[in-house]
Amino acid sequence: MALIEDYGLIGDLQTAALVGRDGSIDWLCLPRFDSPACFAALLGDEDAGRWRIAPTGAGDCTRRRYRGDALVLESEWDTPEGTVRVVDLMPPRGQAPDVVRIVEGVRGRVPVSMDLRLRFDHGSVVPWVQRTADGVRAVAGPDAAHLHTPVPLHGEGLATCAEFTVGPGDRVPFVLTHTPSWTGEPEPVDAQEALAGTESYWREWLDRFRYDPRALSGEPDTAGRWTAAVRRSLVLLKALTYAPTGGIVAAATTSLPEQIGGTRNWDYRFTWLRDATFTLQALLGTGFVDEAKAWREWLLRAVAGDPAKLQIMYGIDGTRRLTELELPWLSGYEGSGPVRVGNAAADQLQLDVWGEVLDGLHVARSAGLEPDETAWDLQKALLDHLEGNWRAPDNGLWEVRGPRRHFVHSKVLAWAGVDRGVQAVERFGLDGPVDTWRRVRDEIHAEVCQQGFDAARGTFTQSYGSRGLDAATLLIPEVGFLPWDDPRVVGTVDAVQRELERDGFLLRYDTGADGGDGLAGEEGTFLICTFWLADALHGTGRREEARRLFERLLDLRNDLGLLSEEYDPVARRHLGNTPQAFSLVGLVNTARHLGGSHPADLGPSGRDTPTPRGGSAERGTAQG
Repeated sequence: MALIEDYGLIGDLQTAALVGRDGSIDWLCLPRFDSPACFAALLGDEDAGRWRIAPTGAGDCTRRRYRGDALVLESEWDTPEGTVRVVDLMPPRGQAPDVVRIVEGVRGRVPVSMDLRLRFDHGSVVPWVQRTADGVRAVAGPDAAHLHTPVPLHGEGLATCAEFTVGPGDRVPFVLTHTPSWTGEPEPVDAQEALAGTESYWREWLDRFRYDPRALSGEPDTAGRWTAAVRRSLVLLKALTYAPTGGIVAAATTSLPEQIGGTRNWDYRFTWLRDATFTLQALLGTGFVDEAKAWREWLLRAVAGDPAKLQIMYGIDGTRRLTELELPWLSGYEGSGPVRVGNAAADQLQLDVWGEVLDGLHVARSAGLEPDETAWDLQKALLDHLEGNWRAPDNGLWEVRGPRRHFVHSKVLAWAGVDRGVQAVERFGLDGPVDTWRRVRDEIHAEVCQQGFDAARGTFTQSYGSRGLDAATLLIPEVGFLPWDDPRVVGTVDAVQRELERDGFLLRYDTGADGGDGLAGEEGTFLICTFWLADALHGTGRREEARRLFERLLDLRNDLGLLSEEYDPVARRHLGNTPQAFSLVGLVNTARHLGGSHPADLGPSGRDTPTPRGGSAERGTAQG
């Protein structure tokens, strides 16, 4: 089975496919990110569905690349007979989702094989395949897929196959289109027009890109390494956006393991509120205001209603019920079962999300996004709920499935949420019970400093009274709870690095500390946490060390710029779902921090700097 980092991504802004080095599409959910997969070989074997096009008898491609900045993947094979190229893309959605694959002859005459194994409902349903005038139509239940190609096709068991030869200049197209089964056969897109249109779309989208990094010496990014990494990360982040709503999925996949052979396998094809502030930072900081606005609007729609019923995550259209199920017919990636769809963590209490939402809306307001008249009413309702419930224990941002605790990060983010309410009144002239909010903010701050700080070790801990540490405490200065030069911040950075570092990268926490997290097994180092460490090193004055760590993180990307959720420093391979939005956002924001000013000058994570335990007295234009 291919390594997780062996995959490239193509997508149409409503779903995405993973393409392996061997020319096989092993993962694709149609018609949406969260739909059942029609190619699920990633979590089973070829009989769970895949679509491979490659030179006959060949293995992995010789080289591959994206065509410029566009999400158009080119894979080339050098064979004894010559060279052949396969171009893969999904044009931005028109009437229906299309996967376009074009086989191009480069040199010599090369025999090529095509093997299509469509399976609906995550590999469990074998469709009925019918011949059509220019291909085949596969139907099962509500799903239909239509393959259009000029190449003669034949059936071979449960697969649709083709063999053909290409020479220099030859271009052989294959177009797979998904429709509801009760509709007629769609008019196929023209492959070459789809290619040109896709390239044009991404070129025009990136025209809005704004990023001017400076090395720590003050010199520009002459090699362009950081700029190229940021551009690619933003393209991948855009590819994880569900265009109809503006929601961004955490990853394109489900159940890729956090430990090979382990059971920490989760469905990430949903939208987490926790990502809001970080994502808005990344988009607003690089010129993508329209995407930031769409994300804010998704956020407002998703969380509307009773603040007490705020969830940590929602479906890409705002769906609340994300029932978790296991799929026993899939063996899991490299035998890592169970395979899950849905996510029971949606029902957890994670106190920090109230703070994340309030902070995210504050970032949008501070950046001057066009006001939303309902935003402030919603924020006041969230603040009212937070005022009465911040003392409750919760499951924490890492979705611990053990007993609830008083997680330090949760309390710090509750403080941040209340602080943003204070700032809204003091800086932006909005109405609200600011004296009450100031009192609550001070109460939270005092309690965290008293009960969440281990004075003997000089560090904040994961939860009140615990000895375990948590990489999320690196965010304490990022959100403005304490300044970067506070000895408690410096001590926490030192302790987290010392106790959670593995071969230069960070665990999010010790899975065996303080009775564990309610789950069996271990996990790899967490990439977003390591980006946070680079930010923290930079913020506390260790700038050269921060730069070196960031460069190491850049080296973890695969040849196409993808990052998954975790990294195994022993086996030196990616772990977890991919590509991971949180990791990509972390890369963009850390590049902005390290390539620009000192974080203390930028404000926490580039946000407007709140005064710890108080807000700025500056007033601005009133807006929602």
